[in-house]
Amino acid sequence: MKQQAVFITKGQEETRRLGTIFARHAYDGLYLALAGDLGAGKTQLAKGVAQGLGITGEVTSPTFTILHEYDAEPLAFHHFDLYRLESAAELSNIGFEEFGREGVTLVEWADKFLEELPRHAVQVEMHKQDEMTREIIVRAQDKKAQQWLEEVAADVARA
Repeated sequence: MKQQAVFITKGQEETRRLGTIFARHAYDGLYLALAGDLGAGKTQLAKGVAQGLGITGEVTSPTFTILHEYDAEPLAFHHFDLYRLESAAELSNIGFEEFGREGVTLVEWADKFLEELPRHAVQVEMHKQDEMTREIIVRAQDKKAQQWLEEVAADVARA
């Protein structure tokens, strides 16, 4: 089974499209832990995931509210942005550990709190190659996530 895949996107639209492919193969408990500098495309990927889950309306990064929750069928979407948090205690205060078991959880700036993430989290590293190009490295640890990554990679290869 696939433990790692590398995707290249050229522009925001392609990054969002990759997010919709992530969502197409999503399962209950999928946990996406995003890392990358400012402007790497984390929010664009999140918008694509939300769109792929059937969420309509504007999806923005919850930079100031920390969490946006969206009801969707069949999977709810929990979108975190940890950029402004400075300690694990702050995560506990917002009930962070309660998420990731149901629906799809996506965490921007997850690399700030790697030790607080569940073991089944899929690591998504986003690197800005130039103004338009992003390298997106996805690592899956558990079998369910590896199967998901295999399906995503096959879908991207067909696109």
